[in-house]
Amino acid sequence: MRQWIALAAAAALAAPAQAAWHKAESPHFVVYADDSPRDIARFAEILERFHAAMQLITGRKDVVPSPSNRVVIFAVGSENRVQRLAGDTSRNVAGFYIPRAGGSRAFVPNISFGSGENDFSLIVLLHEYAHHFLLSTSRYAMPRWMNEGAAEFFASAKFGRDGSVGIGRPAIHRAADLAYADDVTVQELLDQKLYDKRKSSRHDAFYGRSWALYHYLTFDELQDGPRKGQLSRYATAIARGKSEMEAATDAFGDLKKLEKDLDAYVSRARMSYFHLTAEKVPSAPVAVTALSVGEGAVMPLHIQSQRGVSREEALALAPQLRAGAARYPDDAGVLAALAEAEYDAGNDQPAIAAADKAIALDPSRVNAHVQKGYAMFRLAGDAPADKQAAAFRAAMKPFEALNMIENDHPLPLIYLYRSYVERGAEPPELARHALERASELAPFDRGLAFQTALMQAGEGKIELAKLSLEALAANPHGGRLATAASKLAEEIGKLPEGTPWTGPARMVEDDGTQGDPESDK
Repeated sequence: MRQWIALAAAAALAAPAQAAWHKAESPHFVVYADDSPRDIARFAEILERFHAAMQLITGRKDVVPSPSNRVVIFAVGSENRVQRLAGDTSRNVAGFYIPRAGGSRAFVPNISFGSGENDFSLIVLLHEYAHHFLLSTSRYAMPRWMNEGAAEFFASAKFGRDGSVGIGRPAIHRAADLAYADDVTVQELLDQKLYDKRKSSRHDAFYGRSWALYHYLTFDELQDGPRKGQLSRYATAIARGKSEMEAATDAFGDLKKLEKDLDAYVSRARMSYFHLTAEKVPSAPVAVTALSVGEGAVMPLHIQSQRGVSREEALALAPQLRAGAARYPDDAGVLAALAEAEYDAGNDQPAIAAADKAIALDPSRVNAHVQKGYAMFRLAGDAPADKQAAAFRAAMKPFEALNMIENDHPLPLIYLYRSYVERGAEPPELARHALERASELAPFDRGLAFQTALMQAGEGKIELAKLSLEALAANPHGGRLATAASKLAEEIGKLPEGTPWTGPARMVEDDGTQGDPESDK
């Protein structure tokens, strides 16, 4: 990875060719690409139509996110670069998504639009955004098959040049799974423990079968078929706390009969889908701007920082961004990127200095305020005990400035709470409410949801805490966080409402991705 950083830096700073980088902004997305304004605008418009289609079909309405809570997409040029960013050695990753409060990021190759099926990289992005949308518009957990089946259902979308969107089309990219991969029965789909027990080491048809079952039940309901209402009853039962198998048998009846019906459905020569005209799924305004020459030059390095780096990688990255800042000393974007690299490398004072220069040039530069706040918080944590309170109050200043720029940015709310917790002080009611509000603004941030649930459990808000923890525990790719959430939900479930949980604090870091960085499938 270190060699990749050095090569990217050399290429970035050798010549001003990267000035072709553009940024497209819409209500739900920000897209960075080394591409033409027309193509990047079309890409953002398509994503907004996809969002509108999900709203229309699910009936879920979301609140337009604050600017920094939009999904930021970096088109990095090739699948090989995506794989390097992901740290993947299998050469199968086509794109990946990292959900973070105030910093959700997706990394994909350059996307082209042809007359045939979508590039798999676009399918990956749509799949991950479907997860993001579903998680952002409901607090209730979805079983794994339903979670992945819904994402696949929406990810097979087709976009017409007339602005129309096709949703629920056959998932052609799953055809090989259904034909050749190890089979997964309906009972295994509906019983996660049984699936985990029987799962083989080979690639199986879980995603394909999940898509098929979700598609079947969705359209059978719409077409007044014999299973009308079953999917809704199943989802409601799960939300009310019934076990997976109890909900499944109550809603679907004989699961062997469901298996036969599903097999017959998949064998059909034709399937229904939603053809939504442009009028039904309007796009939203898209503004495209060209990045400055300096920002374009350092963009490959900035992308690496935005993905997240180890200390070793950061130490290799920071000197290259210093060189960029020396070349473009009056570019606020370059200086903000340098502040991020310095912070990642553990250089807090240089990070603050770079951030201050960026803010002096452009007071609205959000990332400069964020990186300055991060650095000051780390310094405050190392301050002598008798000076920590003052140090943390000072460290809140960059976040307070950020709050003035963007009132609903979640980070000032999170760090208000942390300014007490990290020095061992009891957070006041205002700080506790701030953390809950941050979690409402960024429900897709699982680490934040876990921390909020911990706080609520400590206050005796058992039912609220359980709601968050059960959703985290049900995450099919939740890793250590899902395990910790499951255990904590079980522990606090024994307490009556209003009884504060007094167990040990459990700070479990999120694994950094939602979905398995989407690969071959």
